Amino acid sequence: MKNILVLCTGNSCRSQIAEGYLRHFAGDRAKIYSAGIETHGVNPKAIQVMAEDGIDISGHTSNNVDEYTNIPFDYLITVCDNANENCPYLPGNFKRFHYNFPDPAKAQGTPEEVMDSFRNVRDMIKEYSRNWVAQNIG
Repeated sequence: MKNILVLCTGNSCRSQIAEGYLRHFAGDRAKIYSAGIETHGVNPKAIQVMAEDGIDISGHTSNNVDEYTNIPFDYLITVCDNANENCPYLPGNFKRFHYNFPDPAKAQGTPEEVMDSFRNVRDMIKEYSRNWVAQNIG
């Protein structure tokens, strides 16, 4: 079984969504973790848009990457430029991937426009996660 870490700035939106989809697509072929270089708590809007797609992330917690230094990761996926550029040293020999998704928590506008931003990012991460698992986990 492969160990996969998804890393973002605050472990509140993008990495939480990616953790949910990677778990969904990888099933029992991988153990998925998510963390941030900071912790901001799981964003309720991320929970809501994932529930709309049938994925429950309401039990996820916001974790700091330092909590996982003793786990031998096979893969590290950074989902924002800030985490990619500021990732602390992690021991081990893992393969690193990066994709900079927009931060839906920074969306502005009406409540519906903000939720549309969350849905758009969710759909981008879903497609990325589906393809990533197909190419790397099988």
